[in-house]
Amino acid sequence: MIDRFKATQYLTERLTDHLVVASLGNAKYDLFRAEDRALNFYLWNSMGMACSMGLGMAMAQPGRRVVILDGDGALLMNLGSLATEAVRRPPNLVHIVWDNRQYQLTGGQPTHTAYNTDLARVAEGAGFEKVERAETQQAFERALDRAMAEPGPWFIHGIVDDATSPARPPMSPTFIKHRFMTELGVSH
Repeated sequence: MIDRFKATQYLTERLTDHLVVASLGNAKYDLFRAEDRALNFYLWNSMGMACSMGLGMAMAQPGRRVVILDGDGALLMNLGSLATEAVRRPPNLVHIVWDNRQYQLTGGQPTHTAYNTDLARVAEGAGFEKVERAETQQAFERALDRAMAEPGPWFIHGIVDDATSPARPPMSPTFIKHRFMTELGVSH
């Protein structure tokens, strides 16, 4: 099993001008704790929307690698967006799903991945050609290194622990948006 925070730190050590969209919950909290940057877009109260935001960014910024940090519960809320990612096929997109098999922040209720839903197979069925399933830190690092070096789109399904992150990014969506857009050099 992967230590989600350690894997997030591994990712942030490789970021330069990459755009990162972090889903609500621990994916976002760990990213903020590992490295807060203006090119991190933290979603609040938008369960299931990280993939749609990330896809839009990848299409609008084709010269930059876009990384989506998602959770199993959030992705399950918007599986249609996974199919859209696979159809649009942006080569600069890396979609990482941290799967702890539960809706952790609302009480630990099991998601469908705790039973028989395999998100890596779902991504393949949606049309992703580059899919990696990682259950160890080493497997995640190998998958991420490939995804950051080779054209995508990539889908990395990481089986992670259920540690709770103590960090919280800024809660103002307006602040997050303006800081992000300013760093991109686009008007808001």
